[in-house]
Amino acid sequence: MEDLVKNLNQFLSDLNVFYRKLQNYHWNIVGEDFFTGHSKLEEYYDKINEQIDEIAEHILMLGYEPLGTMKDYLANTCIEEAKNEKVKSAYIFENIVKDYETLLNKVTNIKKKADEKEVYSTSSLMDGYISDYMKNIWMLKATIAK
Repeated sequence: MEDLVKNLNQFLSDLNVFYRKLQNYHWNIVGEDFFTGHSKLEEYYDKINEQIDEIAEHILMLGYEPLGTMKDYLANTCIEEAKNEKVKSAYIFENIVKDYETLLNKVTNIKKKADEKEVYSTSSLMDGYISDYMKNIWMLKATIAK
């Protein structure tokens, strides 16, 4: 079980850094599609914020402690932070596709481990994330298709 919780805390770390990254991009997006990109990024980070709370509470329900500091998150994440610079949507969307793919791989692996350990509450929680991330990846790839 501790291995599963370690993976959940790594996922929680990824979500927290990704949340900040999306918000940074939201503040720094420029270009002719500013309005649509700006709105979409806010939609993404609002959803990630809900997932942060859900995962932290799930870890607590399992009887463990969620990580809670930026220091912990940065030490346990696979997501790279965004720079503080103006950036166009094409770059942003290409970059966050990679992040969503990272998150998709993470939740798929957590689901497999949860199924092996018969922790079905965790497994079923991951199902929603798998669907959500797959849809976001598909839509983002369609947006940046050349």
